[in-house]
Amino acid sequence: MNILITGGTGFIGAALIDSLTASGHRITVYTRQFCTSTAVCRYLQNLDDLADDTQLDAVINLAGAPLAGSRWTERYQREILASRLDITGDLLLLLHRLTHKPRVLLSASAIGYYGHHGDEKLAEDGAVSAGFSHELCRQWEALAQQATSLGIRVCLMRLGVVLDSGGGAIMEMARPFEFGVANWLGDGRQWLSWVHRQDVVNAVAFLLEHEELEGPFNITAPEPVTSKGFCAVMKQHKRTFITAPVPALIMRILIGPMAQELLLKGQRVVPTALQAAGFDFSFASLDEALAEIY
Repeated sequence: MNILITGGTGFIGAALIDSLTASGHRITVYTRQFCTSTAVCRYLQNLDDLADDTQLDAVINLAGAPLAGSRWTERYQREILASRLDITGDLLLLLHRLTHKPRVLLSASAIGYYGHHGDEKLAEDGAVSAGFSHELCRQWEALAQQATSLGIRVCLMRLGVVLDSGGGAIMEMARPFEFGVANWLGDGRQWLSWVHRQDVVNAVAFLLEHEELEGPFNITAPEPVTSKGFCAVMKQHKRTFITAPVPALIMRILIGPMAQELLLKGQRVVPTALQAAGFDFSFASLDEALAEIY
């Protein structure tokens, strides 16, 4: 397949490109960074460089400013939103002018779409509640869905917290444990819906291959854990000497609104649609994932 990817230089994108090129696919990466193209992976900094008669089979949209890239001031929240909507909008303009439409658009979203619902399990049709994360994902998904008017199959990938070695959330989450301190955040009862990066890569390949699939898909492991549960499993893989939970007040002072949205509350999300379609997770439990990572 000829595949266009945005966000291909990021934590997920880099692993995805390695997997797709190893499977024989030809990749074009739209990125602001200057990268050297290879025989199987072309990098470009302007979508206008793609001619109208370019033949693409699929588009994978992963780009967006990192949620934890800065303190959530009103200015940075606008940057987070604009980075996603602007790039998705640019892709729609490209799709409109291409003579040969790709068969599928896989567009990233996040489980923040649902907002906060305590212990309630959330499948793809789960309830939503207001908040910045929900509004961000709602607008992002609605824009991507416009590609259906062009006859393009659209899959919305609602990603959980992606874990793997070499980067991503695990770097900060594991830092206290590296120094022998086990901890959880706030009261520890908030849910962490996580997924191993290899399962994200596998899920993308699965959605590319199954042409009957469309709509939203939770890309999270089948067994989410609470913050206290994460601490308990991490202690099995890291030698710790003390347990020192981080009070919610400290998190709010240090990090601001992001602490409340992303760290002190969470979602108990399950991958109902993926599993119903026959997808098998390589790392269903956190213990399996951490065993592989460490």
